[in-house]
Amino acid sequence: MEKDKEFESLTAEQQQELLEKYDPESSTRKLHHGMFKWIIFFGLLAFSLFQLVASIFQFIPRQLLLSIHLGFALSLVFLLFPARKKYLKKDKIAWYDIVLSAISVGIGAYWPIMQDDIVSRIGLMTQMDFYVGFAAMVLVLEATRRAVGLPITIIASAFILYMYYGRLMPGFLAHRGYDWDDIVKTMFFTSEGILGTPLYVSATFIFLFLLFGAFLVKTGVGQYFNDLAVSIAGKRVGGPAKVAIFSSALQGTISGSSVANVVTSGSFTIPMMKKLGYRKEFAGGVEAAASTGGQLMPPIMGAAAFLMVEFIGGISYWDIAKAASIPAVLYFTGIWIMTHFEAKRIGLRGLTDEEMPNRKEVFKKIYLLLPILTVIILLVSGMSVMRAALWSIVATIAISAIRKDTRIGFKDAVDALVDGARTALSVAVATAAAGMIVGVVTKTGLGLTLANGLVDLAADLTNSTEGKLILTLVFTMIASIVLGMGSPTTANYVITSTIAAPAIILLGAPELSAHLFVFYFGIIADITPPVALAAFAAAGVSGGEPIRTGVNSAKLAIAAFIIPYMFVLSPELLMIDTTIPRLIWVVFTAVTGMMAIGAGMIGYWYRRVFVIERFLCVAAGLLLIYPEGMSDIIGLVLFGIMLALQLFIKREDKTPTRATA
Repeated sequence: MEKDKEFESLTAEQQQELLEKYDPESSTRKLHHGMFKWIIFFGLLAFSLFQLVASIFQFIPRQLLLSIHLGFALSLVFLLFPARKKYLKKDKIAWYDIVLSAISVGIGAYWPIMQDDIVSRIGLMTQMDFYVGFAAMVLVLEATRRAVGLPITIIASAFILYMYYGRLMPGFLAHRGYDWDDIVKTMFFTSEGILGTPLYVSATFIFLFLLFGAFLVKTGVGQYFNDLAVSIAGKRVGGPAKVAIFSSALQGTISGSSVANVVTSGSFTIPMMKKLGYRKEFAGGVEAAASTGGQLMPPIMGAAAFLMVEFIGGISYWDIAKAASIPAVLYFTGIWIMTHFEAKRIGLRGLTDEEMPNRKEVFKKIYLLLPILTVIILLVSGMSVMRAALWSIVATIAISAIRKDTRIGFKDAVDALVDGARTALSVAVATAAAGMIVGVVTKTGLGLTLANGLVDLAADLTNSTEGKLILTLVFTMIASIVLGMGSPTTANYVITSTIAAPAIILLGAPELSAHLFVFYFGIIADITPPVALAAFAAAGVSGGEPIRTGVNSAKLAIAAFIIPYMFVLSPELLMIDTTIPRLIWVVFTAVTGMMAIGAGMIGYWYRRVFVIERFLCVAAGLLLIYPEGMSDIIGLVLFGIMLALQLFIKREDKTPTRATA
């Protein structure tokens, strides 16, 4: 009985505890009664309705839209997120939070009320402008600290101080410095600061896709992803791990958070994996790696992908999703291969017929995937991202009506609007803080300065052009991972795309390759020790040791550490300047390469892979993934030799052994 209890899924309360522990965005007050419960409810509902009306009719000028969006987000953050986590359980709101919320409403209303006056002054600020702008900066930083976390708040504050103390900076970082009037004007009264491109993307693309995800959840599609994954992959060798991969890739379309994805799908898949015989740390690692990859999987990628549309001129969201499709497939293929080899190595089975769901009933609900198909069709047809998101919400409501148990009624629709707005709060304040960083970079020229600095540093270490590029990529990878350990993906991408990506572009890489490079490493920071929040959340579900779970997740996600280098060095992987036959060959060699790397990392293929063989397998895989003629030939020859050794030299251990952690 105790053993069965160990493999039970987490309750809703346990899931919420884990989310609050590892995901700052989920650490909100739970008000059960009183006036403020309804103020928050109707505030969130009004936020969603405002965004829908603004998106449908598009009659609000950009600066006013962003100001109102910011006002909604700030005022609701101070009501929902307490100043300290220890106040979460209190069923009341502190007086100072009410004051901060009221000030936030005023800040949001300032531009709409004073627009004509602000514009007529042509950049000149009044004393009131200064106070309002300065208050907006302080409140954005505090709201970001509460809803997103301290690291990004410290980074944004450091950039502000850099703008002020420019004269005191050493060497190439020095600039003339700016007084507080200039700083406030840049941050709140131009389109380069808080009310800049990152917040614009939050107020348009991201908000609508978060609403789309909230409506999808109301159809029961989250549980359906799990059932469909079990039906397709459950009976295969080590089935539950493959279920986790398949399910988490699908969950990524409705969850913009790696941690939330881990906790929701992992509470179902991790107990299944443990029951079948996977180690706790490996089970948690599979779920963490797969859940994090959900943000890399088109058609609906992480929020930063929508920022990319604005940061790269002349490119559509579909261009980005299409380019990212092969790397995403390779990422999940790598995890699938390694879980398969691990299952074979320790002799695990698939699920029995009794453990499988009724396939007929599962496939009766296949129509629940139609809203996602709708997004793809609309984006391919050339429709704008905003319109595609709006029509996908309509399609979700219409498609849900096919069956009574999936139908979205009036109450469900209201709840989806509230849930979508609640999810959008942390994104809104994070993008506002990121806008402050962009403002500093633009005003001081820091982006180009650091880009040149990175290139010069690489040039000091090597003379070859390719060597400079590889070293610059390594520096950029380290910066992206370090920033990603404490920042949400959106803020991480804004920082690295304005500071590090230009260095990659300066060395001749395509703009899309450079931006996807920093995008990838910002996301996989969630599974990179020592601060791997998605892996730590998975360890909380599995009961495993957090750091070892993080090591397992990073090992399983090895493709994410390799593929970005490959698509910068050879953009064919992103379908840039290539032909269909060449593309087919690139995909074939890359998948073959992932198989070799998987065998080398796990230590099993058709039999146990010994130490020297493991190194040779990884080498063959790297040569095959790099899409270049000679490397492909050498890699295929080495792959063939290793495969022959596996098939014809009978040194396989007779009894499968469990791996050491």
